[in-house]
Amino acid sequence: MGDIEEKITASFNAQGLMATLGAELVAVADGEVRIALPFSRQLSQQHGYIHAGAITSIVDSACGYAALTKAPPEREVVTAEFKVNFMRPAVGDRFLAIGRVQNAGRQLAVCTGEVRAFSGAAYKVIALMQATMVYVSA
Repeated sequence: MGDIEEKITASFNAQGLMATLGAELVAVADGEVRIALPFSRQLSQQHGYIHAGAITSIVDSACGYAALTKAPPEREVVTAEFKVNFMRPAVGDRFLAIGRVQNAGRQLAVCTGEVRAFSGAAYKVIALMQATMVYVSA
């Protein structure tokens, strides 16, 4: 995992949006990536929950980087499509997006993602994503 983990870490650190959100890359494994986001009032919507845009951004990135762990050599990924189901309000102290590759071919990777909202050690799944990532020239 060494080279791909370094590549993903460098790519994540180059993303202005992830830095703006305060997101952190917390785990890279074969076919799975985890991104954490602390609660921030600056990311809330009018009811005090974390905004759907912030939640979508971290789970999209988690799925994309998970797909990158399965990418052919010298390829990158971009998102072709996704759907998100928000199952409950984004209420918690911190959030964890987990992206997983379900199938990776030569040109596409189909991924699923979930976002967990933590209050202390307990969590609830607040969102699920289905995403298609496309392998492109680096």
